[in-house]
Amino acid sequence: MGKLESVFTHVITAFIVTICVVTIVFFFIHLIPGDPIVAILGEQAALQDVEQLRAQLGLDLPLTSQWIQFITDLVVGDLGFSFYYHAPVAPIIAKSTVMTFYLTGAAFIIATSVGISLGIVAALYQEKVWDRLAVFVALVSMSIPNFVFGPILIIVFAVKLQWLPIGASEGVLSIVLPALALGLSLAALTMRMTRASVIEVLREPYILAIRAKGLSQSRIMLAHVFRNALLPVVTTLGLQLGLLLGGAVITEAIFSWPGLGSLVIESISRRDYPMVQASVLVIAVSYIIINMLTDILYKVLDPRVVLGS
Repeated sequence: MGKLESVFTHVITAFIVTICVVTIVFFFIHLIPGDPIVAILGEQAALQDVEQLRAQLGLDLPLTSQWIQFITDLVVGDLGFSFYYHAPVAPIIAKSTVMTFYLTGAAFIIATSVGISLGIVAALYQEKVWDRLAVFVALVSMSIPNFVFGPILIIVFAVKLQWLPIGASEGVLSIVLPALALGLSLAALTMRMTRASVIEVLREPYILAIRAKGLSQSRIMLAHVFRNALLPVVTTLGLQLGLLLGGAVITEAIFSWPGLGSLVIESISRRDYPMVQASVLVIAVSYIIINMLTDILYKVLDPRVVLGS
């Protein structure tokens, strides 16, 4: 019963958080100056056409009535109809979401492979040259925000050296620069977390006892250190993976990547309320699912952990 209650609590909490997020976005998006009808028809449109389209889109109703209609449609799986594209929101969102997940997945691979590898090396060579160099690189990477690091990568590798393309339509390699811009700051955080965790485990009495038995360093790392040191790293990566979705908004805008972030920015400028609301909903749900999966993975790695505690 305890596990079922925990899962049920997770689901209810996720549902409440999702409704709160989309409600806040719903009301805030309507506070942005500008009229979506004017954005659609233009400033020279006849008043009769403006009022007719406003009634057709339901924008003539009170804001609370619009919100109730939005939530009602959401419950039955209807994400709405785009003002700008004159088409259902769901297929457009799905296409952009795939591109965003493609980008964040590549960034996550870079972050985990680089961060964990450097963290282990730094821990094994603590207070030596490799450790100091890894810590220095991590500090620099964490200090440079995406909106600065992205243009630097473009100038160096795309403009000056011409090694890599910028636009998403220029082949598979076009993902390298935005993935680096998005993933290296997380790699730096992962490296520092891995280093601290490995050093802490290496100092445990049972590790000293295992070393006294004559086991090799590689076997000690693989069989005893890495699994125990991985627990706080998994938690950090799970939380940061959700944040990558938010950071992708800026990165996609810089590199013209046709993902969910770019779609949100464009939809806000066009006053396309249904598209903005649905996009934020997808981001919020993705973040919640990632956090739930992190809890489950933490439980798998350490059965002593009580899910939901």
